[in-house]
Amino acid sequence: MILYTLNRLLLALLIIVIAVSTMFMMIHLVPGDPVNVILGPRATPEIKEALRAQLHLNEPILTQLLYFIDGLLHGDFGQDLISNRPVLDILLEQFPHTIILVVFALLISTLGIPIGSYAAIHRNGLFDRIMGTASISIIAMPALVLGLYMLLFFSVELRWFPSIGAGDSSDWSDYLWHLVLPVTSIGIAWIGYISRVVRSSMIEVKNQNHVRMARAFGLSELTITKRYMLRLAALPAITMMGVSVAYIISSTVIVEIIFSRPGIGRLLYEAVISRNYPLVMGTVLFSTIVIVAGTMITDLINALLDPRTRIKEEQ
Repeated sequence: MILYTLNRLLLALLIIVIAVSTMFMMIHLVPGDPVNVILGPRATPEIKEALRAQLHLNEPILTQLLYFIDGLLHGDFGQDLISNRPVLDILLEQFPHTIILVVFALLISTLGIPIGSYAAIHRNGLFDRIMGTASISIIAMPALVLGLYMLLFFSVELRWFPSIGAGDSSDWSDYLWHLVLPVTSIGIAWIGYISRVVRSSMIEVKNQNHVRMARAFGLSELTITKRYMLRLAALPAITMMGVSVAYIISSTVIVEIIFSRPGIGRLLYEAVISRNYPLVMGTVLFSTIVIVAGTMITDLINALLDPRTRIKEEQ
C-alpha cells in the first residue's frame, strides 16, 4: 500500500506540473495586454515599459514560466495586478468558500449509493422506474439552468431561501442556509449519475459466484447486500465521485456568479475578464490541486476496498 500511495503521489505531482505549465502557455497566448488593463490608456510608454519589465512580460514565455515555477517553490504566487495584493492572500480568503461548496455537493451525491442499491434490489419495480426517469431528467439539466430555476422559484417566488451571498461566516446556521440552493444545483445531478452506476454494478455483482455461494450458506439478503455486494458495487461509484470533483469545480464558476457567492470560481471569472494573469494562474493551480487530490483519494479508497487494484500495479 505504501508503494501504491507513493506512485499516486508522484503521478499527482506530474499532473499538476503539466496542467499548470499548459495553462500558463495558453493564458499568455490570449490576445490582450495586462499592462494596458492595469495602467489604462493614459499611461506613458515609459511607465508601461517599466511595468512590463517588472512583470517579466518582455521575456520569452518559457522564461516567464520558469520565473513562475521558481516563485511557487518559494511560496510566492505573485502580486494581483489590480489590487497589488499577494495572490496567495486573496486565494486563501476565497478558497474556503469554494471547498465547502465542493464538499457538501459531494456529500449530497453519496445519496445515489443507497438509491441505486435499493433500485437494483427491487429491479423493474415502481421505485426503480420512478428513479430511473427522475435520474435521467436531472442529469440532462445543466447546473446553470437548474440554479436559475431554483433561484427564481425557491428564493424569488416562495422566499424560502436567500437568493444571493454566502451569509454570515461567523453564524454557521446562516452560512449553511445560504449553501442549500448552490449545493443542490450542483450536487443533485450527481445523485442521478451515481445511482445509475450503483444500480448497474449491483445487478452485475448479485449474479456472481461468491454471492450465490453466500445465499447457499443461508445468509440473509441484508447481510449479503452489505458484505458481498455493496462493497464491490460501490467501487465504480467512488471512482465517479473522484471524477465529479472536476465537474463540480467547473460548476462553481457558474453557481458562484448566479448566487453572488465569494469563491475561487467567481474569482477566476473576474481574473480572466481583466487579464489578471497571476490571479488566473493562482486559481488554476488551486483548482488543479483539489481535482488531483480528489482523484488520488478515490484511487486510494478503491485500493483499500479492492486489494487486487494495488497488487496488480505493484507487481
